[in-house]
Amino acid sequence: MQVSLKGEKVKKGENIQAMRIAQGEHKHLVIMHVSDDTARWQIKQEADSVLTVHLFCLDMQADADVLLDIEQVGEHAETYIYGLGVLTGKQHVRVRTHVLHSVPNGKSSQLLKFAVKDEARAEFVGELIVAPHAQHTEAMQTNRNVLLSPMATMHTQPQLEIYADDVKCSHGATTGQIDESALFYMQQRGIAIDEARQLLLTAFFHDVVSTLGEQGVKERIQSKIAETLA
Repeated sequence: MQVSLKGEKVKKGENIQAMRIAQGEHKHLVIMHVSDDTARWQIKQEADSVLTVHLFCLDMQADADVLLDIEQVGEHAETYIYGLGVLTGKQHVRVRTHVLHSVPNGKSSQLLKFAVKDEARAEFVGELIVAPHAQHTEAMQTNRNVLLSPMATMHTQPQLEIYADDVKCSHGATTGQIDESALFYMQQRGIAIDEARQLLLTAFFHDVVSTLGEQGVKERIQSKIAETLA
């Protein structure tokens, strides 16, 4: 299969998943990316369809490149992307989202968070495009990151291209460290520093993990986060 995104040719051997969500259909994708390859999802949404994506980059072998390429081709489509990544050692992950609103009355929301430790590197490139005829679009993109060691690296690049004038769109990105005052507060109340860090990181990822429907899945993800950051 030959697929391109903004002139970028897909290399041979990459894992490409292409799908179309039918009118009125509700599709939920859970992507657990743990391998050292490139995964690309190309999705088109028809009218009144709803797409929810949960992307988890945990316990990876080495490098990973994940691309979500989503286009709303029917009115009143809704897209929700929730993602988190926990990187340690010398792992490297690049997550790219490309959400194109081609028609009016669409909604999209993106929330992605990363915790980066040791000499690991994470990159997030988020492209949000509203076409000239896609009036009454509501779109939001948020990226929050925490660095857990001096050598950890995070690159974030939110990109909004808005060609319609009657829309509600926003984006934001922050990168920082664990709140030292919160750590001190918790230690003053008898909580060991390692446990305090785990509690703060659990709270950091809560708004992503809480969007999962099944309690068992939530618990497994929380356990994997704690295991990775131990």
